[in-house]
Amino acid sequence: MRRQLLQDTAVRYFLEVAQSGSLTEASARLHVAASALSRQIAGLEEQLGTPLFERHPRGMVLTAAGEILAAHARRAGLDADRALGEIAALQGLRAGQVRLATSDAFANELLPRLCVEFQRTHAGIAFSVQSLPTPQVPEAVRAGTVDIGVCFSRAPQKDIHVEYRQSAPVLAVLPPGHPLAAAPRVTLARMAQYPLGLPPPETAVRQMVDIACGRQGLRLAPVIESNHAKTLLNFVAHGGGVSVSSEVSARYMVAAGRVLARPLADVGMDLRDIEVQTLAGRSLPVAARAFLELLKERLAGE
Repeated sequence: MRRQLLQDTAVRYFLEVAQSGSLTEASARLHVAASALSRQIAGLEEQLGTPLFERHPRGMVLTAAGEILAAHARRAGLDADRALGEIAALQGLRAGQVRLATSDAFANELLPRLCVEFQRTHAGIAFSVQSLPTPQVPEAVRAGTVDIGVCFSRAPQKDIHVEYRQSAPVLAVLPPGHPLAAAPRVTLARMAQYPLGLPPPETAVRQMVDIACGRQGLRLAPVIESNHAKTLLNFVAHGGGVSVSSEVSARYMVAAGRVLARPLADVGMDLRDIEVQTLAGRSLPVAARAFLELLKERLAGE
C-alpha cells in the first residue's frame, strides 16, 4: 500500500504544483506530462468554482482558495502516513520512517546517536534527517515534509506545536588547561583577549553575542568564523582558541574531555530555548511518536 492510494490523483498533482511553483518542475518530479497536470488542476478549479492558482510567466502562485486546499491536502497526506504507520505498528515497529528537520547544532552528534539507539530496538525503522537553517525548520514541519523539527527558538510560529522546550544558554567553550577554565563563569570581554572562533553574523548565536558586546562597547575580532558548529568545537579542541556553543552541541566533546564548557556571565546569553516542534493538530505516526519520546528524554539528559 502506498500513500498515493489514499489521496485523489488530481489533489496530488495540485499539491506538487503548489510546492514546486511550476508545472514544468512538477511534471519532471511526477513523470507526468505538463498538459495532464494542467487538465487535472483545471478540473479541480471547475469542481470548486474558483481559481486555485494565479498563472504568471515565471510560475504558478496559489490563490487564497488554493492555500486552503493545499493545507487540507497536506494534512490528508499526513493522516495517510499516520494510518500506514499504525498498520506497520501492528508488526511491532518493524517498519516505517521517521522524518526529521534540524539545525546544525543537533545534526552533528545528538540525532545520529539517537537514530542508532532507536534502531537497536526497532531495526526496521528508517530515518530521514535534513540539516536546515533554523528559520527553515518550522517551515518544513508546516509543509508536512518532516514529522519532527528540532531547533533553537525564535518567534512563535503559526501552526507549530512545541512538544518540548528546554533552556539553551550560550556557553563559553575552552580547550582543556586554558587560563579561563579556573573561573566558574566567563565573560565575553575575557574571551576577547584570546583567539576567538564565532558563528557568522547572520546566525542567532552571533546576534546574541553581538548585542551583548554592543551594550559593553566591546569589539570582537574572530580569527575563524563558521556556520558549522563542529568546526568551531574542533577549532577549540585542537588548541586554536576559544568559542561559544550550546550545551547540546558541546555535550559529547565535553564528556570526552576534549573541550570544557563554562557559563557566560554576560546579560542576555540565556534568552533562547531548544524547541521540539510538530504540526499543530496532527497525530504523529507511531514510529515518529516513539522517537519523539526518546528525543525528549535524551535532551533532558535522562
